[in-house]
Amino acid sequence: MYRLFRWIVRLVSFALAALGIGLGGLWYFAARSLPDYNASYSLPGLSAPVEIVRTTENVPHIFGATDTDVFFALGLAHAQDRLWQMMMLRRTVQGRLSEIFGARTLKTDELMRRLDLYGAAVASVPAQDPATTAALDAYARGVNAWIETVNQDALGRGAPEFFLFDAQIAYWTPADSIAILKLMAAQSATQIDTEVLRARLSLLGQGWVEDLMPDVPGAGVMALPDYAALFPSAPRDSRGANADAEGALSPFVEPAFAAASNAYAAAPARSAAGGALLANDPHSPLTAPSLWYLARLELASGGVIGATIPGVPLILSGRSAKLGWGIAASYADDEDLFVEELDPQNPERYRTPTGWAEFRTRKVIVAVKDATPVTLTLRWSENGPVLPTGHFDLATVTPPGHVMSLAWSALSPADTSMSAALAIMKAQSVDAAVNAGAGFIAPSVTLTLADQKTVGMVTLGALPKRDAAHATRGRMPAPGWIAANRWQGRLPYAENPRVENPEGGIVITTNNKMIDRPFPAHVSYDWGDTERVTRLTRLMGEREVHSRESFIAAQLDTVSPAARGLLPLVGADLWFTGAPAPEGTPERFRQRALELLAAWDGDMNEHLPEPLIYAAWMREFQNRLLRDELGPELAAKFIHLQPLFLERVLRNTNGAARWCDVLQSAPQESCTDIARVSLDAALLSLKEKYGPKIESWRWGDAHEAHHDHTVLGHNRLLGWIMNIRQSTSGGDFTLNRGVTEGDGPEPFANVNGAGYRGVYDFADPDSSVFVISTGQSGHPLSGHYDDLADLWRRGEYVPMSLDPELARAAASGITRLTPAEPEP
Repeated sequence: MYRLFRWIVRLVSFALAALGIGLGGLWYFAARSLPDYNASYSLPGLSAPVEIVRTTENVPHIFGATDTDVFFALGLAHAQDRLWQMMMLRRTVQGRLSEIFGARTLKTDELMRRLDLYGAAVASVPAQDPATTAALDAYARGVNAWIETVNQDALGRGAPEFFLFDAQIAYWTPADSIAILKLMAAQSATQIDTEVLRARLSLLGQGWVEDLMPDVPGAGVMALPDYAALFPSAPRDSRGANADAEGALSPFVEPAFAAASNAYAAAPARSAAGGALLANDPHSPLTAPSLWYLARLELASGGVIGATIPGVPLILSGRSAKLGWGIAASYADDEDLFVEELDPQNPERYRTPTGWAEFRTRKVIVAVKDATPVTLTLRWSENGPVLPTGHFDLATVTPPGHVMSLAWSALSPADTSMSAALAIMKAQSVDAAVNAGAGFIAPSVTLTLADQKTVGMVTLGALPKRDAAHATRGRMPAPGWIAANRWQGRLPYAENPRVENPEGGIVITTNNKMIDRPFPAHVSYDWGDTERVTRLTRLMGEREVHSRESFIAAQLDTVSPAARGLLPLVGADLWFTGAPAPEGTPERFRQRALELLAAWDGDMNEHLPEPLIYAAWMREFQNRLLRDELGPELAAKFIHLQPLFLERVLRNTNGAARWCDVLQSAPQESCTDIARVSLDAALLSLKEKYGPKIESWRWGDAHEAHHDHTVLGHNRLLGWIMNIRQSTSGGDFTLNRGVTEGDGPEPFANVNGAGYRGVYDFADPDSSVFVISTGQSGHPLSGHYDDLADLWRRGEYVPMSLDPELARAAASGITRLTPAEPEP
């Protein structure tokens, strides 16, 4: 027995030693890719020495003799910290994910190949102005210089993820940067989904479109045509839908998760300190690392500092000494679906206004890891690329013998958005920045501006010119063979919504309806917000003058206008009714919940139980209304709260209270009946998960921020290392926005929010502040992987200074780049 015990001890010791050696080896090779921020490099492609001064938060301040040298260094800094993220963004837009991930990303690759955004980016390179061409070339040289340094010095392949996926790292090109800007348009693309969903509801009849997808309040819009009348052969029962998503790692997301933002500015006359103020917080899916990366560039036009996206040589939201700018998704309708009729005699042809025409076609091969390559035949009509029916639920609204094509501004092969954005970054005034935006094509964004004298706002992006006789006004797929439905160019930039030097001295956007013009100058019928704008309008109007602190307070505000508006309606006949019920009964539990909600002010604070009760109640209430009429598949398209819909139902607008009557039951249920049953069901579910003591429930336990690694985050072991989780306040409709998952085991998890926050104060520019949601580094072994995450969660910031001496005083490292000696 003793001998056996000795052998067991030896085997266990050997296994532990082997495990330790293995883990040590993994750590060694992974740590090799951690950059040395105090190193010096002699590199080709530079005209003079450059310094990259890293602050304690790892924000690079880049000083060079020329702009091209500065952009070179930015490319190198991006690659040092976010090489894997950059390669993933590029592979996504190229449709080459399956080369390393296999068949699970094939659907995404197919869609991206058919759209050919990358081909449009390549074609757009010659369209850039000389300064932008030079910046793109220099930036690509900087990225490639770091790739070469990694290879020559065996620096762990540049990122630990490359050890897990055997992917070759191709050199960076100017087209790659333009393509990533186009990829951002995909994250903002919502009109495809809304057109299809509106058509599906139209096919079901019952007037459900007007209730579930009502027009944003404002001056009227004419009624929609009947989709079934346009396409008599379209499927009549569109309840069934494609159960799968657009594909693994797809940049296209449900409208609730699409890019959004808050941006607002106050002119000097509305500022307590006499200088203009600007705040911006772009919203996007929360990831680790964040989409955003902070940087400061010292250019010939002056210093600029703010938020960049790795892969793109631009400060997309930030400030210079004279100008501040912020971006927000505009929700402009720059996408239209067209139903193309196929020739029954030859399906390679389609109907046009002048007769049958052949599709433009091209074959491409998609390489798939551990599987046979897939050959795709890409097709284009005169309206745009033909989309596969397996995406966006297109099969549910595409008549037999037809296909669906897409017109989209982001598909432009002469896209000068990069040049326009670079000119905005170098502008010295609001007026100059507005003029510089003329060449911006996609993604369409609302640009908020502030200089030392005034503030302004303008919608950037190519807005399609539509005929007034368009059959669906772009709200649903339209017959592509009717000339009046087709795009007729773009509206002049002068017609884009804009305001400069407003009389009230304040401009705001929360992705809300910004303008009320008749079609076809309408900009959009679908907007990204109807709730946050009411709260921001109130906060901006409560003060005669504002300060940096009041702008920060608004940015971090967690009061839900939706909660304040819906609770009095849904609980109108439930508050304080009936005798007190005995302790321990469901009735008493309901009464206690209603007592808490009656005294609640709508603050979605992470430490309170009321936000959790409200969110669970509204989710259960809406779900009961929708599943009864629409069925589970179509109801699943509305997993997030629809405040306008619920308000219509509870106010019985145009008879909308009919949604409360359960079709399958004999009695006629009222909205009060459904509200009571929904509250009881929600409380039972919460009690099972969080315990019987209602006062101990915390919204933050359910509304945990999920900053997950996009690739490794789903692996149980690696996710524990790579993912960042935090209890957070806020909700779907608060200014401090935290969009919930909506479904699954954690429906209230915070998965989409402000990846970047910045507040710029021109009374004291160096008191401006910013923060991102994770850290600057994408390397999990780096101390800068998540060092800003706690600041972000607590609503804190770091200074935004353009003072070189302050940057050097706080330097945690200085990387020195010198031109390489020419080879003899």
